[in-house]
Amino acid sequence: MAAADHAITEESLDPQDWESMRALGHRMLDDMMTYLETVEERPVWQPIPDDVKARLRQPLPREPQSPEEIYENFLELVLPYPMGNIHPRFWGWAIATGTPFGMLAEMLSSALNSVPGGGEQVPNDVELQVLDWCKEMLGFPLEASGLLVSGCSMATLVGLTVARNSMAGFDLRQEGVQASPHRMAFYCSTETHSSVQKAIELLGLGAAYLRQVPVNEEFQIDLAALQQTIAEDRDAGYKPTCIVGNAGTINTGALDDLDSLADICEREGMWFHVDGAFGAWAALSPKLRPLVAGMGRAHSLACDIHKWMYMPYEIACVLVRSAEDHRRSFSLMPDYLEHHTRGLAGGRVWFTDYGIQLSRSFRALKAWMSLKEHGIEKYGRLIQQNVDQARYLADLVESSLELEILAPVPLNTVCFRFRADQLDEPSLNRLNEELMIRLQEEGKVLISYTTLNGTYALRAGITNHRSRREDFDLLIQEVTKVGKQLLDEGFVNAE
Repeated sequence: MAAADHAITEESLDPQDWESMRALGHRMLDDMMTYLETVEERPVWQPIPDDVKARLRQPLPREPQSPEEIYENFLELVLPYPMGNIHPRFWGWAIATGTPFGMLAEMLSSALNSVPGGGEQVPNDVELQVLDWCKEMLGFPLEASGLLVSGCSMATLVGLTVARNSMAGFDLRQEGVQASPHRMAFYCSTETHSSVQKAIELLGLGAAYLRQVPVNEEFQIDLAALQQTIAEDRDAGYKPTCIVGNAGTINTGALDDLDSLADICEREGMWFHVDGAFGAWAALSPKLRPLVAGMGRAHSLACDIHKWMYMPYEIACVLVRSAEDHRRSFSLMPDYLEHHTRGLAGGRVWFTDYGIQLSRSFRALKAWMSLKEHGIEKYGRLIQQNVDQARYLADLVESSLELEILAPVPLNTVCFRFRADQLDEPSLNRLNEELMIRLQEEGKVLISYTTLNGTYALRAGITNHRSRREDFDLLIQEVTKVGKQLLDEGFVNAE
């Protein structure tokens, strides 16, 4: 019986009125362009009012609402209260800014709604192009393998999975870690990002087998202590498997001696993984490139593209020197994913063979478009500009009677504190913590924090293409002002 003979009402999620949706889309685009253009006129960050939080706790929608009404809700309840990292005076953690063109690329990607896991579709070729560009920028051979992922935590998990599987000496995927005839040990510094420990735990190796080696005064891994730890492990029957080197630590921006770590790995027959979350991109600046010498010798490299390449979240990259080791660690081909030589199931690469996710977004598009928009020489200049700004900020701190530097400044991170001779160390720590929170609440500037050798540090991590030197002048003024206010309020030694 023909379908026309049935009184069936079939629905779609497309708009019934395309012109109204088009007009709303144009309004959204104009609003967001204005929002970015005028970002410095607003606070960096502001607390979310209780009434806004209450209004965001609503019952599950049962019936449709108009897109115009929903957008008005967004303007009122969402837009005023973001993290603030698009602001030129945001220097918290290592969170970058995004760009207008990157925003548009995200819109295009969402419209296509591609799933570049494999097959004969051009998003895969765009990702291959971006990966080849990453290899060239970061000193990896073109025959190396790679994958775009959500962030450096996932990139680290992928890289260390390949390290574990390739160094196990048996079919670990089939037998599991419990079948290992030896206890594999991994090595990093005490300054290494927590994502490395998380990866070790997820891989079933156990945090007890991640050796966190002390650092020197430059917050670099102590090479003598590392070699001694490796030797002691060998004597105790462990299998030293992998060293993780830092190309820019999150706390201070410290860079391990990557060439020396590569030498140790060659001599000891170990895997060399580099965590280059943001610091790997120092390779784009001719002046900074020597700081990451040896990075190209790594067996695997993890880095974010949404940090010091200023692109919208989420996009990161993992590169693996041995494409065969990479593929062997993840490839699994059930009947419904069998690769063909023709048709949509053809294609020269299936990224599902190189990572965990089958469902993947077309994140390569924003990188492809952004790199073409600016060219890597401009990115190199911006990265150098951030480092020069960090040095400028450090000079301001060092010339101030009220402030002091707490760590070297090799890259883009400045750790310092407000000081007061009348306060003991615990009280100074409490004062600087309160100072940092008040700065955030006032919304003029935003920095984050860390603890270095027991000292609470104010931390400015500069991965912001919108910042100017006068912004750092204001930061110093505000830190000094708030610090003095706290003293005037009677901030005294803890009892």
